[in-house]
Amino acid sequence: MLQFETISLDKQNAYLSYFSRCLQKTSDYSFINLWGWAEEYDLSWAWADNLVWIKQAKPEEMYWAPVGDWQSIDWKDVFAKRIGPRVKYKRVPEVLARLWQDSLGDSVEHCDDRDSWDYLYLITDLVELKGNRYHKKKNLLNQFKNKYDFEYVPFQSHMVQDALDMQENWCTWRDCESSETLSSENKVISRILHRWEKLTGITGGALLIDNKMIAYTLAEELSEETILIHFEKADPDYKGSYQAINQMFLSNLKSGHTCVNREQDLGDEGLRKAKLSYHPEDFLKKFKGITL
Repeated sequence: MLQFETISLDKQNAYLSYFSRCLQKTSDYSFINLWGWAEEYDLSWAWADNLVWIKQAKPEEMYWAPVGDWQSIDWKDVFAKRIGPRVKYKRVPEVLARLWQDSLGDSVEHCDDRDSWDYLYLITDLVELKGNRYHKKKNLLNQFKNKYDFEYVPFQSHMVQDALDMQENWCTWRDCESSETLSSENKVISRILHRWEKLTGITGGALLIDNKMIAYTLAEELSEETILIHFEKADPDYKGSYQAINQMFLSNLKSGHTCVNREQDLGDEGLRKAKLSYHPEDFLKKFKGITL
C-alpha cells in the first residue's frame, strides 16, 4: 500500500521536478497551493511508481490526481497494485482523465467537475481592458487612478507584515469568522506569507497609498506561459482598488507569460460571476469519479 506522509517544505524542489513533467498543469498541483492548503484539507502525499500520489482526508477521504510523467505510466498495472475498488477521486485534469479512460476503461467512472475548472485569461485582455465587455472594469480602474495618489510596488519579503495587517483588517470587513471558507483562506494566506522567502516561484504586487498597503496579489509561476494568481485582496474603501491591483500586477510582469490562471470558483455563485465577468479565454477542465 502507499505510505502517505505530511506535505513538507523540504521536498519542495523534488516535487516541482515531478510537477514539471505533467502534461497539463492546473492550479491545484502547484506546490504553494498543495502546501498552503494541506492543513485545511488534511492533504498528504506518497512517493511511488515515479509519481507523487496525493490524498485528502477532510471533509472526506479521496485521492487527487497523481503528479508526474503521466504518459510513461502503465496505469492498469499501477491501479491494480495501489488503488482498490470504490476509491473516490477528484480534481483530475482532463488530459489525465482521458489517459485513464483509454487505459482503464470500465474500471473507472468519472464525470465533469465544473466547480474545479481553472479560469484562463489572456494577459493582454486583462491589461488593456478593451471594448464594451470591459467597459465597467476600465471605468473603475480609471476612477481609481484619477482619485488616489497611489504607488504600485512588486511584493517583497519586507512587506509581509503589512500584508498580514491588511489581511486582518480585510477579515474584519468581511467577517471571516462567520464563514468557514474565508476563515480557512485566511489561515492559508497567513501560512504562505510567513514562509514567503522559502517558497519557490512566489511573486506578487501591492498598491500603497500614503505608504499604507491597500491591495495585494500573491501569485506563482505555473509554467513558462502561465502565471497563477492565488490570492487578490483590496480595501473596499478605495473604489476600483480590486480592478487596479488586478490590472497593475499583470501590466508590471517582467516575464514572458501570456496567460493568467485565476484558479477555480468551487461552485460559489458570487465567485463564478466575478470570474466570468473578466471573460475567460478558456478553462482547464477537471473530472471527479470513483474506481469500480
